[in-house]
Amino acid sequence: MPEESITQENPTGGTATLAELQHWTWLLGRAQQMLLEHGIHTMNAGALPGWSDPAAFARASADFWSDSMKLWQRFLDPAKAEAAEIAPEHARDKRFRAPQWHEDPLFDFLRQSYFLISDHMLKGVDALEGVDPKQKEQIRFATRHFIDAMSPTNFPATNPLVIERIIETRGENLLKGLENMLTDLGRGQLTHTDETAFAVGENIATTPGKVVKRTPLYELIQYSPTTEQVYETPLIIFPPWINRFYILDLTAEKSFIRWAVDQGLTVFVCSWKSADASLADIYWDDYVERGQIDAIDTVRDLLGVEAVHTVGYCVAGTTLAATLAILAARGEAEKVRSATFFTAQVDFADAGDLQLFVDDEQMKLIETLATDGFLDGRYMAATFNLLRGRDLIWNYVANNYLLGEDYAPFDLLHWNADVTNLPAGWHRSYLRDLYRDNKLATPGGMVIAGTPVDLSRVTTPTYVQAGREDHIAPASSVWKITHHFAGPLKFVLAGSGHIAGVVNPPSSGKYQYWTNSEAVETLTEFVAGAKETKGSWWPDWIAWIAEQAPDKVEAVKARIPGKGRLKALGDAPGTYVKAR
Repeated sequence: MPEESITQENPTGGTATLAELQHWTWLLGRAQQMLLEHGIHTMNAGALPGWSDPAAFARASADFWSDSMKLWQRFLDPAKAEAAEIAPEHARDKRFRAPQWHEDPLFDFLRQSYFLISDHMLKGVDALEGVDPKQKEQIRFATRHFIDAMSPTNFPATNPLVIERIIETRGENLLKGLENMLTDLGRGQLTHTDETAFAVGENIATTPGKVVKRTPLYELIQYSPTTEQVYETPLIIFPPWINRFYILDLTAEKSFIRWAVDQGLTVFVCSWKSADASLADIYWDDYVERGQIDAIDTVRDLLGVEAVHTVGYCVAGTTLAATLAILAARGEAEKVRSATFFTAQVDFADAGDLQLFVDDEQMKLIETLATDGFLDGRYMAATFNLLRGRDLIWNYVANNYLLGEDYAPFDLLHWNADVTNLPAGWHRSYLRDLYRDNKLATPGGMVIAGTPVDLSRVTTPTYVQAGREDHIAPASSVWKITHHFAGPLKFVLAGSGHIAGVVNPPSSGKYQYWTNSEAVETLTEFVAGAKETKGSWWPDWIAWIAEQAPDKVEAVKARIPGKGRLKALGDAPGTYVKAR
């Protein structure tokens, strides 16, 4: 009888030939033998470095052996096997959402094996005793990224989608992927989106306005009013200098700047200069005194107003906190009517994974990377990509290097790749003073522009927004600002993370936010008593802004860019944002 006709039902209802059955019988038998040998070796394991209790290691490895045997039993005889318990994070794992990972028994086994090994590797790190907590976090961070790198989705032979694409294209996808990879190696940066799809000033960063001031550090952009009347108190936005400002002015539908203008605000933005050799000696004093305070005084003088609203995003929010403290110490706190913080930290005691990059060795490495007094922005971009390696690195390895997919146009990812250079000394000072030494949280711990910084002197009305899933400025870390400022403060927890949690226009109908008017000490208490509201938090913010300064004036004269004492130097978005 031909062997092709000797078949047996497989676990998914298909058929297998006699040769295939013989092969899989041998393979599974050998695997069981390997697991048995591993288990015996584990039971006899002695003390290992980092383990104060050898028995704990034995128990952990025995658990791995036991779980592995259960997995093999489910594969060999699913009808009699104990049902698998799928952890929620594994069930949501987008890397394995294709049906092949669940319907094909081989790839289903591969997927579950990967999860099993991953879980036990992380449990092994958690079981380490006698290790410095920071070192343990570094080990856990490295382990997580090793696990992500070793995912079967990242290799052609273990990714069913790649195998199918190779057959479908006769290997052309691998050539296309190689071309993508070589291009990225040549530019020294991972590509995330179609680079030809967006152009600054053409289809992103298009809100009408003028550059009304240019300094060696920043361009001040004033946006054209769209309402007949505007709030008397203008708004100055300080975006992070580690990125281009147009994260708040993406496409018209997503633009926070355009939306704020439409609400009747006179909006100004500081567009920071990407560092070059001319900014080699820029430090804290410059970004506070020659940056934020200079912009505040410029706008006050231009519009003839006593005070301004301010927004500080991320690191610019940290700097804004120092600015407010300095103004308070000088008796000039009235210059700022309100301060809004987008995912900004002032107390870095629990600042998340970025703290793992600020030990002495890392600081020395950063110093060696600087050229002519500035740090190439690609290094910072790589660091932030590493914080979300699964989404921002390995996802693109699989899609664009292995599957050979074309890059999809995505304005946010275009912005993410549009890196800025950083003044090297200032960058090291920021990491050392804040992430490592947490000086800003200590009254008098820092002296900026000749003034000791004490956050407890800040009484400016404050609106604090944090992202529930923020991996750069964790919500629990952002919350700490509530323990340092002395004035009225409203805390809002938004759905999503560091970018999508901020850039969430009302028209999108996405996510939600939480508010709590009760006086609470911890973020946990805040969440427990919070009211959830569907959609964007922007309307809540503009209502709060209107409460701080409700008066309006006609949108004439200096309210129109270039019509006041400061003449237009060019159209928005200016020249600094386009400099590479």
